[in-house]
Amino acid sequence: MIACPQCGTRYPSAATVCPACAFEPSSLRGILAWAPEMAGAGGGFKAEYFSTLVEMEEGNFWFRARNAIIGWALRKYFGEPESLLEVGCGTGFVLAGIAKVSATTQLTGSEIFIDGLSFAVDRVRTARFVQMDARRMPYVEEFDVVASFDVLEHIEQDELVLRNFWQALKPGGGVLLTVPQHQWLWSEADAYACHVRRYSAEELHAKLDRAGFDIVRTTSFTSLLLPAMMLSRRRARSDRPFDPRAEFNIPSVLNSALEGILAVERQLVRLGIDFPAGGSRLVVARKRN
Repeated sequence: MIACPQCGTRYPSAATVCPACAFEPSSLRGILAWAPEMAGAGGGFKAEYFSTLVEMEEGNFWFRARNAIIGWALRKYFGEPESLLEVGCGTGFVLAGIAKVSATTQLTGSEIFIDGLSFAVDRVRTARFVQMDARRMPYVEEFDVVASFDVLEHIEQDELVLRNFWQALKPGGGVLLTVPQHQWLWSEADAYACHVRRYSAEELHAKLDRAGFDIVRTTSFTSLLLPAMMLSRRRARSDRPFDPRAEFNIPSVLNSALEGILAVERQLVRLGIDFPAGGSRLVVARKRN
């Protein structure tokens, strides 16, 4: 269902016009746009970063390892859901990974920046895409899963966004989230990425609870690389000029080794081990009705 942003009337999502007030969302580059005024400068990120991301994601160990644990968690806790919305899909790299492990799921990707969606449309031909502000989501009981990966930390009003996720989910649906973790890991890399915060587990769990979710599984990941990450962040705080590409431009042998370490970590998570600390946190939660 859609809750009309103009008059509040609820109507089927297949309809293109509100039956009560005739409101019709805009179209940008052929993509349905719910917040067109924010499509170029929506805040929380910088649109010019997308061209860098699309170059780096395919080969970088961290993006590949994150995709692997997301794909595993989706199949483990939700099977192959009928529908999934990824909020803040960026260039579509994660959504493309989900499409490989959940081939029958109707995928929808949303992003506030139209430039990111231009890449995503090319990457995931089978998905639907919408331009949308997560703080003003029009969906009501529309999806089986709402997913968001390293997005909440960009948004001041994260609790409002989590409540919107709850509203967008069908009864019994759930969320799949990743966020950066530990405020003591904060560095120039976070500022460059336009982060508002790094989460503690307690903070994220409390916000999910207040939004109406019950935690199903929660664990840190990139935990085995935490010492190296701490060292890297300490060096980033030195007097040397900050290089935003430094974390991506690493030798191929080292890149493969780091991906291998995270593959071992992922097997431990599959066996039921929940890591208390790590660079990121994965959370699976169900809508409380």
